[in-house]
Amino acid sequence: MPTLPEWLDPALAAALAVGSLLSLIGGVALVPLVITRLPADYFVRGRAERKAARRHPLLRIGRLALQNAVGGTLLLAGIAMLVLPGQGVLTILAALTLLTFPGKRRLQRRILALPGLHRLVDALRRRAGKPPLELGRPHE
Repeated sequence: MPTLPEWLDPALAAALAVGSLLSLIGGVALVPLVITRLPADYFVRGRAERKAARRHPLLRIGRLALQNAVGGTLLLAGIAMLVLPGQGVLTILAALTLLTFPGKRRLQRRILALPGLHRLVDALRRRAGKPPLELGRPHE
């Protein structure tokens, strides 16, 4: 029976295993939910239309800071999961969705425009009775 390396505490190994399992279950459950709840024109609406319902500046800044902190944490966890057990790529994609950076929409559209992924997303949305996502042109 394989043993843990000396430097790996059994409690840490158990926590990593549980975290990996929760990441897998969460990803399998949440990704289809998010994909089917997105408005069909989510990727083609203009910035002004997305920001139509503006909040108080302090609430907006607080939300943005929290969103980026969670996104950064997920990005680091996803990178770690590339070599540790877990859904590294899925966690990195979730992190990219939360993080705010220039060119984010263009990157998301390019990823979603990959033929296999686009077919999968369309199939999930069709199954939920939703229209396919409009991606616009990838270079926008």
